[in-house]
Amino acid sequence: MTGTARPAATPRAAAPAVALSQAAIRMGARQILSDVSLTIGHGEFVAVLGPNGAGKSTLMKAILGLVPLSAGSVNVLGQAPQQARTRIGYLPQRQSFDAATRVRGTDLVTLGLDGARWGVPLALTPRARRRRAAERRRIEEVIALVGAGSYADRAIGELSGGEQQRLLIATALVRRPELLILDEPLDSLDLPNQAAVAGLIRRIATAEDVAVLLVAHDVNPLAAYLDRVVYLAGGRALCGEVEEVITAETLSALYGTTIEVLRTSDGRLVVVGQPEAPHHHGHRHG
Repeated sequence: MTGTARPAATPRAAAPAVALSQAAIRMGARQILSDVSLTIGHGEFVAVLGPNGAGKSTLMKAILGLVPLSAGSVNVLGQAPQQARTRIGYLPQRQSFDAATRVRGTDLVTLGLDGARWGVPLALTPRARRRRAAERRRIEEVIALVGAGSYADRAIGELSGGEQQRLLIATALVRRPELLILDEPLDSLDLPNQAAVAGLIRRIATAEDVAVLLVAHDVNPLAAYLDRVVYLAGGRALCGEVEEVITAETLSALYGTTIEVLRTSDGRLVVVGQPEAPHHHGHRHG
């Protein structure tokens, strides 16, 4: 869900990347979320956290214009969500590649640039040649940005989970989105790769001046890199800066159970124990 490739990054518009005001989402008789207010600026890295069923993926779909609000408003990049889709990079929940998959990493990133355009015209106009050259430069740029240059020409099925994820992020970035939505990109990665990918996303948010919304279950690999967090539980949302929201008192009150928050010797926050989904959420809504 990305739009046509634009020239090199320029200062973003004054409108926030995402602005939710008293937003509510209902599916049939079920109230998924209520009274969610959130503003995300350009270049900010924000995690959306909570147990299965809390509404994380549903909230992302509302921002993408795929799920309507039942109350309140959502504005994305100064537009209605449906109008802003071409300016959004979206990486859905990860699907692993079979070891026999022969598509090269570079080819995968190229498909992110224009998955609907196949083949090369027999005769390229000077303008088309310039466009192709700019596209090749952008593909090389994002591959370098995610640190995948040494393995981008290998078959994607031969790569490790962390290497695959870096190339998938490059695919979502290649058209210069203004908002990047990543749905559980750390899932199935080991702890060192989780931390490495979290640090990479922090650098991308800054280097590309792109707002990043990342859906996750566990804040611990992310906390050191985030600008703000959004915790969802029981249909409610708690939004704020990391130090403000990630406290034992705040999280225990939100989840109705004892949550411990420790600080390591190097100053990192660690949340001990993952809360379960509220008992009245019988179905998974991400």
